[in-house]
Parts: sequence; C-alpha cells; structure tokens
Amino acid sequence: MGCSSSFFLTFSLLIAVLSVSYGQPLVPALFIFGDSVVDAGNNNNIKTIVKANFPPYGRDFMNHIPTGRFCNGKLASDFTAENLGFTSYPPAYVNLKTKGKNLLNGTNFASGASGYYEPTAKLYHAIPLSQQLENYRECQNILAEVAGQSNASSIISGAIHLISSGNSDFLQNYYINPLLYKVYTADQFSDILLRAYSSFIQKLYAMGARRIGVTTLPPMGCLPAAITLFGFESNQCVERINNDAINFNKKLNSTSQSLQKQLPNLNLVVLDIYQPLYQLVSKPSDNGFFEARKACCGTGLLETSILCNRKSIGTCANATEYVFWDSFHPSEAANKILADNLLAAGLSLIS
Repeated sequence: MGCSSSFFLTFSLLIAVLSVSYGQPLVPALFIFGDSVVDAGNNNNIKTIVKANFPPYGRDFMNHIPTGRFCNGKLASDFTAENLGFTSYPPAYVNLKTKGKNLLNGTNFASGASGYYEPTAKLYHAIPLSQQLENYRECQNILAEVAGQSNASSIISGAIHLISSGNSDFLQNYYINPLLYKVYTADQFSDILLRAYSSFIQKLYAMGARRIGVTTLPPMGCLPAAITLFGFESNQCVERINNDAINFNKKLNSTSQSLQKQLPNLNLVVLDIYQPLYQLVSKPSDNGFFEARKACCGTGLLETSILCNRKSIGTCANATEYVFWDSFHPSEAANKILADNLLAAGLSLIS
C-alpha cells in the first residue's frame, strides 16, 4: 500500500474514532442516488436483468449473503457510512417493507444501469434518477410523519447526499448505441449528461438538500469490460474512453462550481474517483493487489450481473488480490481504498 493510501487510511480511522467517541455519526443521515456502483439492492425485485442478488455476489459480505450489491462485499458507499460513524448502511429504499424509523439515518435510492440520461435507465428497465427523486420525496413525507416536520427538515439539510452516475450512460448506452454515437460526439453527449446533472442538483436543492457529494467518472477505459470490448486486444486501458471521462470530469467540476455560486448555502463537492482508481489499475502491486486487468468473477474479462453467477468457472479464490470484482465493478478491497480517498476529498461536507 502506497504512502498516500496509508495517509487516507489513518485519516479515515481518526475520523471514525472521533465520531464513535462522541457516540453519534458526524452527520444525521446519508442519502444515496445513482447507479450500480452504489446500488444496495434496489434492483432486486424490479423487472431488469441488471441484478446482483445471487452468488457469488456478496460472498464476502456479512453472513456471505448476496444483497444486490455489485461486489463481493462492501461498496465504497458502505465504507463511507462507516467512516461517518454509522453502525448500519443506508438500506435499499425499494426493498424496505417497513419504512418509518428505518429512514431516520438515511436510505439508498440507487439503481444499477441508471444514469443522468433518462433513456439509459429505460433501456435496462432500471430506476431512473427522476424516479429516485420521487422516491426521495416520498421518503421525506414519511420522515415528517415519524420525526415531525421540523426534525425532518433538520435531518435533510444536515444529511450528506451522495451521487454516483454517468458511467452507465457511456459504457452501457453511448458506446454501443448507434442512435447515439452516430448522432453525437462524446463531447456533445457529455453536455447532454451535464444538463441533466445540473437539473438533478437543482431539484435536490429545492427539496432541502444542502450537503451534496458527486463522484466523477472513473477511468472507464481501464474497466476490464471496456478493454475487452473496445481495446482491440491491446490489454491496455482504452485511451480515448479515458479521455472522454477526463473531459466529462472537467465539465462536471465547472458545472458544479456554477451551481455552488447560483444556489445559496449549497455545499456541493466533486469527489474524484478517477485518479485513485487509475492508480490502483496502473500500479496494483503498490497497493497490495495482484491483478488489475482481469476481474475476479469467471474469466474476469466481460462478466457482470447475470454473467457473473454461481456457475462462473474460474472465479478467483481471494478477491482481495483483485482490483475488480466483476468486469465493471471494484472489489471490496479496492472500494475500501476509494472510500478513504472520498472521505479526505469530502471533508468539507462534514465540517
């Protein structure tokens, strides 16, 4: 593990110890929106093929049970909840049989294959961000009934709202959809996504959210599936796809700065996951990993969701040696490092 990773690990532990010593989390609640990187099981019971509620998903999670997380264990957002001092993870909203008090510390609205671009979610029958917002509105009404309007407003304004989106828009739609890539350049498509992002933030703000963290796109061209599909057998990160991510991330930063100036008392922080994940991929051994080209599940080259299943031959024995669990998603070990970086980057959200 490199020096920077060690620093972030020490830093996150210090924060966690401080929060535990005071006997309460650093913020009242954590609300999560977005895609499969942070989906905690909202896709389990909807009609989509984008699911992860079966083995070997979840094999290293509590009780070795697949919960719908696209990972062998904890997501970066789960570690974030721990780092903030929560003793449980924001539950998948759609799956909650009894909501009420279960929502007091926040909840998770994310859906695998959702994106800023509404048609991406519709393509895979996932829950689009517009519906995630409607679910949040319903959640707020329930909170008001349980805690009273004043307390509910205080929880919402003090809570961290975490958003992870955009990856599916490119990898699961734009790059494979001639109706998009023949009409728009990647640069033009990113502008469409950022208009949707800006609208989403403004709606979230209008609903009372004041502390918002949004993750950048990862180095999409380094995901095993992207190299397999678009790398022309090079076995190297696909530079043009990484450049699309870098370009999007620059625009995400400038758009977020504009929103911050435009909306009073908004604390909007862009959380970079591009650089930390790129470091893990380009120098895996420096961070304690053995393999960064292939994922743990199956051949590790293309499997995700239903292709990564109990019968996937060759699934690795020890996922801690792999940067990726399936061909799109990081392993729990990688998520831990990413979460520690997110905590340091998002310090202003909790100060």
